[in-house]
Amino acid sequence: MTHDYKRNGTTTLFAALDVKSGRVMGACMPRHRAKEFPAFLRRIDRAVLKSRDVHLVLDYSATHKTPEVQTWLTQQPRFRLHFAPTSASWMNLIERVFAETTAKRIRRGSSSGVDDLERAIQDCLLQHKAKLRPFVWSKTAEDIITRERRALDALDEIRGNGEHAAEAEH
Repeated sequence: MTHDYKRNGTTTLFAALDVKSGRVMGACMPRHRAKEFPAFLRRIDRAVLKSRDVHLVLDYSATHKTPEVQTWLTQQPRFRLHFAPTSASWMNLIERVFAETTAKRIRRGSSSGVDDLERAIQDCLLQHKAKLRPFVWSKTAEDIITRERRALDALDEIRGNGEHAAEAEH
């Protein structure tokens, strides 16, 4: 941000990715609360064939775990929630769409207000829709796990072995 940066408002983008088709469903909402999240889930429910299960990969946001959301989910047995581990947003494929939207539209531009920002986001989602393609992992699960293990081992080296010795005693 520059010294003269001025925030002209914020919005929350709720989005879902159909990994098979590459289709993204997104909705900008004024806040990120338990009130808005079920509204987006209902939108997904209407869009997905009733004969299909819906698997959602989510982060550990408190919004996803409120009693209101849990109550709604108990009434929707086809919805299955899977939580990506903390610091593993790369496992949640919708994060790629968020990163692309941020890089191509939000970080590069400036908005005069929330309406302008939301139009930019919707335009980016429309551009994504014009070039739909399924997501295909370029690495095997084994490759990913091996790299993750290497990264964790490197972190352990940085932290020092004494920390693990103390953990082992407890």
